[in-house]
Amino acid sequence: MSRRLILIRHGQTTYNATGRMQGHLDTELSDEGYTQASAAARLLAGQGVSRIIASDLVRAKETARVVAEELGVEFTVDERLRETHLGRWQGMASSEVDLEFPGARAIWRHDPTWAPPEGESRVQVAERARPVIDELMRDYAEWNDGTVLVVAHGGTIAALTCHLLGLEVSQYGILSGLKNTHWAQLTARPAFNPEKAESSVDFNAGNVEGATWYFDGWNMGAKVPGGAGADNQ
Repeated sequence: MSRRLILIRHGQTTYNATGRMQGHLDTELSDEGYTQASAAARLLAGQGVSRIIASDLVRAKETARVVAEELGVEFTVDERLRETHLGRWQGMASSEVDLEFPGARAIWRHDPTWAPPEGESRVQVAERARPVIDELMRDYAEWNDGTVLVVAHGGTIAALTCHLLGLEVSQYGILSGLKNTHWAQLTARPAFNPEKAESSVDFNAGNVEGATWYFDGWNMGAKVPGGAGADNQ
């Protein structure tokens, strides 16, 4: 028995389109963002999605609504899936950050323990988002028969993916920027126990906590016109 998890980034926002950094700012989808969300919904139609959970920020929540309506699945929100808090960088263009904080963005991208001024690090983001998945693994027994879709943000999805895969903190930078309405796909299976091989086939109360996560794909989805928004959180 395995459980599939798809983590999709929200559609393009007005801030993505103008190269501004969002973080916890509650920005809205652009017209292109709604088009992307509809296209993603059609691609996800055959994935057996049985539950959708989204960040409570509008850009993720609206993307989730569009997908949920297309798939006929209700969705819930959880603030722990919010994007990285970018502190004093929020609302600034990347060029403005580079001017006021020379070299800081390069440090931020290469050191997942480093946080923008008054913001949070990728490691902190992973630690607050991971319990959402662990709780679903423990409490959502129907997951065995379907796919869970998480609608969130590029930085959050990258950090969470690395955490689920058990990567070393120094490896958190190996994933490229996630494009709008593209997704990561992972599969969870019960950890193999050679002494109890017969019990490692299906998830049960005794093995769900020790699940092993496998990496199926990154930046999956339809082509985004112009590739906009891959780097603007």
